[in-house]
Amino acid sequence: MSDLRIDTHVPGMTDGGAEAAARAEELGFDAVYTSETEQDAVLSLPLVAEHTDSVSLGTRVTLAFTRSPMVLAYQGWALQRYSNGRFVLGLGTQVKGHNERRFSVEWTSPGPRLREVVESIRHVWSVWQGDSAELDYQGEHYSFSLMTETFDPGPIDHPHVPIYIAAVNEYNVRLAGEVCDGLHMHSFNTPAYTEDVIGPLVAEGAERADRPREVVSLSASPFVVTGETEEERDRKREEVRRRIAFYGSTRTYHDVLEHHDWKSVGEELHELSKEQAWDQMTDLVSDEMVATFALEADPAELRAEALDVYGDVADRIALPLEHGEAFME
Repeated sequence: MSDLRIDTHVPGMTDGGAEAAARAEELGFDAVYTSETEQDAVLSLPLVAEHTDSVSLGTRVTLAFTRSPMVLAYQGWALQRYSNGRFVLGLGTQVKGHNERRFSVEWTSPGPRLREVVESIRHVWSVWQGDSAELDYQGEHYSFSLMTETFDPGPIDHPHVPIYIAAVNEYNVRLAGEVCDGLHMHSFNTPAYTEDVIGPLVAEGAERADRPREVVSLSASPFVVTGETEEERDRKREEVRRRIAFYGSTRTYHDVLEHHDWKSVGEELHELSKEQAWDQMTDLVSDEMVATFALEADPAELRAEALDVYGDVADRIALPLEHGEAFME
């Protein structure tokens, strides 16, 4: 696809996210995303919207189960209004341990529950826009039936807020095809796995909903190896090697390894992770694995490399803002 969209990530509010977003817009990026690691992904977006005019902005991702869908609906509606229709709501489940032990929220049926999060948010928005007469969503995990005039923010000029989900397992990838506007693919991914597994699963979900696959945007965020000097590129390459070892030690991601006949490596990584043998784990990640998982090019050639590698399998790709001046020219 010659029209592959180029996006980027920006830091949180306390780390200059608004200024970074303004710079990304100046360079011509199509969208800027905030993540939910050490900071709240939503909190900085009003500042991002205030400091930009045309670039899309969104969360990649904010956590779906740590907030009520009603809270997410209010946040998304307000950001869509404030940004004049530029907001993208990206949702993710996180894993059981973080939900239960970091956020103290219940972990139940994550796939079906995520479906209800998306469905109920859309229903709430339809009520506020006046497309549904009354609030009446009844699911197994969520139910909403009270919306009085005082708490109804009313219609907005751009009522369609795109919803993307982050997905790894087959159920959620199909779910993206069935009910979402896009899929945020994990960095622990390869072009071959996207083409052979993720794309067909999204298409299967879309077919279930009787809609074309093309309405669901596949958004890649690959590991990237780049730098102005060989020393910098070597440092990035080793950083990617460590990240592959880290993710490869988790059984959730072993389908990707198995697709490339590296299942045994994943099993070894898993066993070593239980011993916290991090150095040994990194040694198991070969140069071939790094080359397969990572997008590698000089900064000036990074966009061209992204088009060559992902242009036929994805609709969007996130590249580092750090070198944007070189490859966005």
